[in-house]
Amino acid sequence: MASWSGKTKGGPLGYRIFIFLLKHFNIRIAYFVLIFVAFWFFLFSNKQGIRFYFRHVLKYSYFKTQKSIYRNYYIFGQVLLDRIAIAAGFSTKFSFNFEGEHFLHKMAEENTGGILVGAHVGNWEIAGKLLERINAKINILMYDGEQHYIRDLVGSVMRKYNIEIIYIKENSNDYLFKIAEALKNKEIIAMHGDRFLPGTNNAVKNFMGFEAEFPTGSVYLASKYNVPVVYVSAMKEKTTHYHFFATPPKLYKYPANLKTRKQELSAMMDDYIAEMERVVKQYPLQWFNYHQFWKISN
Repeated sequence: MASWSGKTKGGPLGYRIFIFLLKHFNIRIAYFVLIFVAFWFFLFSNKQGIRFYFRHVLKYSYFKTQKSIYRNYYIFGQVLLDRIAIAAGFSTKFSFNFEGEHFLHKMAEENTGGILVGAHVGNWEIAGKLLERINAKINILMYDGEQHYIRDLVGSVMRKYNIEIIYIKENSNDYLFKIAEALKNKEIIAMHGDRFLPGTNNAVKNFMGFEAEFPTGSVYLASKYNVPVVYVSAMKEKTTHYHFFATPPKLYKYPANLKTRKQELSAMMDDYIAEMERVVKQYPLQWFNYHQFWKISN
C-alpha cells in the first residue's frame, strides 16, 4: 500500500458551495445538488483505488462496480455536508443509535483513560455528538498535512464539543509528548488506525482477502501506558441518522522483548482488523480510503 499524504479528497470551492446551500436552503437541497457534484467526480477523478475495492475486494461485476463508485462518492459528499452542517451550527437535526456507549461511560467513570481507534469509514467527526456526552477529557489526533479547509472544518466540529486536537506533523515528534502527557493524565485519545505516513511502524495484515499495511501505534501506545483500547465507528444509515458502534475495552500486554515486539504488535492488530471488516461488510458503500489501500503487484 502506498503511504498516505495526509490529504482528503475534495476542494475549497466545493466546500464554499455546500456552505452557501446549507446557509440559504437546507440539507436536502444540498443533497440534491450533490447528485451532480458526485457525477463530476465520477467522470473526472482518479478511481484506481476505489475501483480495486469494489471490483477485486468485494468482487462486484463491472457494472455494479461503476454504480457503486458513484454511490460511494455521493454518500461521501453527504458525510462532508453533515460535517459542515454541524460545524456551522445549521438547524439540521441528526439522530443516533448508540451501541456500546456504556463502555465509554465506564472508562470515564473509572478514570482509566484509553484510546479510541476508528477508520476512514462512515463519519467519525460526527461522533463528536456522542463524545460530548462522555465525562472525560478527549483528544483527537489529526494530520497537519490535511488541506487547511478540511482541517479547519473538522477542528470547528470538535471544538464545538470541547474536544482537543493534537496535530501530527511530519519530521516532528512533538505530538508524541502530547499523547504521552494525555495518557498519563488518564485522558482519552481518539485516532484513525487505517492510514500511515512514511517512516511510521506498521504491520502487514490480511484485510478483506488482500494484504494491507496498518500502523501499530495505537496498540503500542495503549500497551505502553496500560490503557484500554476501544474500536469505534459512526455509520450513516438514513438521511440524518447515524449508528455509533463501540467495542468492549481491551487491555494489551506491553511487548517488552524487542526481538518479538513487531510480531506481538501485529497480532494485537487482529482485533482492529476483525472489527473493521465487520463494519465494511455491513456498510460497503462507506469505505472512504481513495488511495491504493491494498498491496498489489504491478
